[in-house]
Amino acid sequence: MADFSLHNTNIPGVILAGGRSTRMGQDKASVMLGGRSLLDHAIARLAPQVSTIAVNADSEPQCGLRFIPDIIPGKAGPMAGIHAAMAHAATLPGVSHVVTVSIDSPFFPAELVADFAAVIDSPAKIAIAASEGRPHPVFGLWPVSLGDELAGWIATDEKRRVRDFLLRHNVAEVAFPLHPTRASLLDPFFNINTPDDLVEAERWLQVLS
Repeated sequence: MADFSLHNTNIPGVILAGGRSTRMGQDKASVMLGGRSLLDHAIARLAPQVSTIAVNADSEPQCGLRFIPDIIPGKAGPMAGIHAAMAHAATLPGVSHVVTVSIDSPFFPAELVADFAAVIDSPAKIAIAASEGRPHPVFGLWPVSLGDELAGWIATDEKRRVRDFLLRHNVAEVAFPLHPTRASLLDPFFNINTPDDLVEAERWLQVLS
């Protein structure tokens, strides 16, 4: 379907905040960066790009947004959060795709959703982010029609590697450039997994301000 197109006025967004956070030692959504929580950073970054925002997490965050827990039990990994995002978006009128972003990457591109939408030319196509030759599939634009298939794959695939699911589908990898700062080049998908990463993120925040 060459005439199929998307516009972010009808693309909902879901922030994935349900990780175990074992290396950080606390829930990442409440981690403070520059005086604001990582959840607040993600909301501010995503809100101008999407029609609505929901949060996928283990417990309801105190942010006033729609809370969508995993439907698949047992902490089945990031794909369970993506499945919850698909199921949520499938209840919204006229929605064909949903975008997911990770709670622990506060500098993701302001043009993320628009660049994703630009490469979607069929209802079943997936778009995922990449930088410096590395994919970041938790940052993706997903067809909501894949929800049932994804649930079945999670239930039967022992390794549950995101790349294995992607190999089954038509996927566009969208490369985003490093972001120039006063110090050096910043990978927009820099993620905060440890307290040391948080210290580094504070430094990046300073040079970006």
